[in-house]
Amino acid sequence: MARPTLRIDAVLVQAVIAGALSFAHLHDIAAAAGQDGWKAWAYPISVDLLLVAAWRRLRSGTAKAAAWCWFVIALAASLGANIATAGLLDLNQVPAWLRILVAGWPAVAFLGGTLLAHTAPQPDTATEDQEDAPDPDPLAQPALEATPERPTVTVPAALVDHARKVATDHHTRTGTPIDTPTLRARLGVPAPMAEAIAAQL
Repeated sequence: MARPTLRIDAVLVQAVIAGALSFAHLHDIAAAAGQDGWKAWAYPISVDLLLVAAWRRLRSGTAKAAAWCWFVIALAASLGANIATAGLLDLNQVPAWLRILVAGWPAVAFLGGTLLAHTAPQPDTATEDQEDAPDPDPLAQPALEATPERPTVTVPAALVDHARKVATDHHTRTGTPIDTPTLRARLGVPAPMAEAIAAQL
């Protein structure tokens, strides 16, 4: 039996190296700003976790505006630490504004992570209406006359009762009476039947 060969993914190795360097830079900035001990190590973890949470929300395809906002904030914190430790900042004489930013970062990271993890995606109204629409009943289809110019639509009483409930629910949620196109989408019926039902509401 042939032994499995171990393959090293160059992209993964590069990502690990880049992540370790960024992690160290964030640690150095936090330590220089007065966050010593375990607190200095917690800062890069919070930045990376916020980046991951924002990226996961972007991949999910929902609430992209909020996800991009927090992704940019976390990325700015990471890039800022990398640039600051490149000789542009004297770590022995950290300015007061940087100390303030570092001290306030935990609250920002907590807020962003909580919003990204626990904010429910907003459902698409059109999709919700389609999901609420009942399956068409063959027995409930309209009876049309042979002349297409003036079709006669027979609406079952049960369907009219259901339409009243849908209209009441729509008025409760939106504060406005339901229109015929919306009623048709919610019930999943043809346009002539929707007009006939709307006339009876």
